[in-house]
Amino acid sequence: MERQAFGAAVRQLREGTAPTTVGLTPGGRRVRGLRREELAELAGMSADYVRRLEQGRSHPSVGVVNAIARALRVGRADYERLCALAGHAAAEGWVPTDLGPGATRLLERFADTPMIVSDGAMNVVAVNSAFLALEHWNLTGDRWQWNVAWRAFCDPFEAFKQSAADADDHEAVLVTRLRSSLLRYPADAPLADLVDELRTRSRRFDALWRAPRPVHAYESSATITQSDGGSVTLVGNLIAIPGDDLAAVVLTAAPGSADAARLAEVVGAADGPAVVKVGRSGPG
Repeated sequence: MERQAFGAAVRQLREGTAPTTVGLTPGGRRVRGLRREELAELAGMSADYVRRLEQGRSHPSVGVVNAIARALRVGRADYERLCALAGHAAAEGWVPTDLGPGATRLLERFADTPMIVSDGAMNVVAVNSAFLALEHWNLTGDRWQWNVAWRAFCDPFEAFKQSAADADDHEAVLVTRLRSSLLRYPADAPLADLVDELRTRSRRFDALWRAPRPVHAYESSATITQSDGGSVTLVGNLIAIPGDDLAAVVLTAAPGSADAARLAEVVGAADGPAVVKVGRSGPG
């Protein structure tokens, strides 16, 4: 029933939208409002897909609802109605990227523990020098070189190895976080672009996106190899920073283990500030 209602709402809005309001010329028209082909072009999808949506034969994702709402330039009330009919939560704004005082204090107080802080889109916004000392996060110049999900699914680190079970847990967390963020921030175009690109480039991501696995643990272990040939196995634990809508991943070794000794050696040689803001051009 919801699919039919959503489709009917889209058709009603399409037929009630004057071409001039979305930047099109009226021309010689025989239909009310916009043609399906025009809506499809404005929303970045095929006319056949718009037809299937209007006929209730396809369930729209958050990205699709967003694209249609932007293309038709609907108001807030119509946008919320489309979201409700599609079964998604309406939201506005972009994913917050400010480091915030809470995350800053966390990095400062655990300066000798490798740590990264990422936003809701899984973009790393800051790390500490202890994390950089692990040397595994190589920069590729790619648009999403500092995105955790992108690096896991599309551009994996050569010096970062996980067991199949740990990789499964790690991937489940990444997909869950991205799905949650896309629901909360459907107006964030870069986030939608990231998800679309991940689904296009990674069959594994696309499969998990369509049929997500439940998250059993917000931690996983990995073995990281340094430039001198030594390696250390660490456990990464995800810590939410809800006030800033950020999350920190803290990397630790088993107390008293050889990995703990190796970590202390690596971190002890680190020289730099407790808070290192990063971005697409690298640490800065």
